[in-house]
Amino acid sequence: MNGLDWAVLIGYFGVMVAIGIWSHKRVDNVSDFFTAGGKMPWWLSGISHHMSGYSAVMFTGYAGIAYTYGVTSFVTWSFPIALGIAIGARLFAPRINRMRSRLHVASPLEYLKNRYNVPTQQALAWSGMLLKIVDVGAKWAAIATLLSVFTGVTLNQGILITGVITAVYCTIGGLWADALTELGQFAIQLLAGLSMFVAVVLRLNDKGIGFLGAWDEPALHGHAKPLVGPYGTVFLLAFLFIKLFEYNGGMLNQAQRYMATGSARQAERSAWLSSVLWLVWPVVLFYPMWMSPLLVHAQKPDGSDSYGLMTEQLLPHGLLGLVIVGFFSHTMAMCSSDANAIAAVFTRDVAPVLSQRARTWGARSGLIAARVTTVVFLGLSMAVATQVNSPTFKDIITVVIKWVAGLMGPIAIPMMLGLLRPFRRSGPTAALISWAAGLIAFYLVNYPIDAAVGGVALQYQVSVPLAVSLVLFIAVGYLKPEDTPERLEIIEKVNTDDDGDRPAAAAVPAPAGAEDGVAGRQP
Repeated sequence: MNGLDWAVLIGYFGVMVAIGIWSHKRVDNVSDFFTAGGKMPWWLSGISHHMSGYSAVMFTGYAGIAYTYGVTSFVTWSFPIALGIAIGARLFAPRINRMRSRLHVASPLEYLKNRYNVPTQQALAWSGMLLKIVDVGAKWAAIATLLSVFTGVTLNQGILITGVITAVYCTIGGLWADALTELGQFAIQLLAGLSMFVAVVLRLNDKGIGFLGAWDEPALHGHAKPLVGPYGTVFLLAFLFIKLFEYNGGMLNQAQRYMATGSARQAERSAWLSSVLWLVWPVVLFYPMWMSPLLVHAQKPDGSDSYGLMTEQLLPHGLLGLVIVGFFSHTMAMCSSDANAIAAVFTRDVAPVLSQRARTWGARSGLIAARVTTVVFLGLSMAVATQVNSPTFKDIITVVIKWVAGLMGPIAIPMMLGLLRPFRRSGPTAALISWAAGLIAFYLVNYPIDAAVGGVALQYQVSVPLAVSLVLFIAVGYLKPEDTPERLEIIEKVNTDDDGDRPAAAAVPAPAGAEDGVAGRQP
């Protein structure tokens, strides 16, 4: 990097902070901070939903998969995400939006107090927060790894730089700042991705390699196969199963995008937009990665540095800075949205159980608590990021694929399926048993008690916990139905077809931990 690249990077950071300051004017209470007050346009929600699913892991971990195996990086990653979101556009997006408009909640888990009970809500809330700290920690480590390739700064310095900048704008402006910065980040990503795509095509032409003829080169032998290596049919189906829940709300931050729109119909449209973007845009981003074996020799065994090395070689200064900004935009988009989601869970679901004072927070005190929680979460995730390459976590892609995908299911199953009528019989017993069994299953398939068992294939490491949770959630609900009238009323509110723009007639659910008979305030 030279002075021009640094100017582009610093300018980007400045714009992000400026957006956060501008968004501050639109945040008056926790509803504005966490769900944009239900006033976000569907197209902005869709772009934000799309961008909040990326991170620099794509340019490190998945770049390594593309370098080693080829197009399977798209077939087994972004394609199942696109398909999962398309299914969720009708199945989950409208119902999650009605959680805000009819139940008047500001956290994706807030409705669980009434759908199940407080202990169930707390189990999902605490495990979800801990998982997100690890998840976001992996994202900080990924972007810091890229930053070290280009600038020579240490891993910890890179984590500190990106974390502090993100904390400033997302703490000031809440979800509005997240969405608006993600819109700007999408535009930057568009320019950076197209620049890299064109640069790779031109370099291949200089080598006498055609756009389609490249697949016949010996270095890309087998790279055109859609399913190869550990990423086979079982892995694809498992990943689709996981992403259906994860990208439709199971990881919480995507659920907020659906909640932020003005109606259930708009939430559905935002999901369709995100799905189309996931189907089309990653092809442009992945093509240079697929061609990377023809242009660079990765220094790391997993090829995770291949994209960074290729960028340095192919792009002139200025454009190089733009692509680096694109790396940052991916990670900061996801991490800021995760921070907002976890702040919502803590202030709306956890704090009222821990503290009686939290149950009486006013608009100002609740907003202050939300901002403080956001900063604390980011700080904890940055601390975890410094340990991502330790023996416990092993490496970035292990954290993202195995830990996050494997542990998300037990949390997402009660939360997501609890919205649907066919699962109305499943109550708190089914939710807690499925959650606990899923966590135990994750431990057993990833860390066998007996070493003689040997390694379990990756597709089973990530899918078995979710499958165990799903089966038990249904089975226990059938054997021990707990569909009380109060719980059925909650389900019906989020399943009624009309958008329900008029105020709900029923009382607003109380915050987690509120005493019986005390109605919660509308956020």
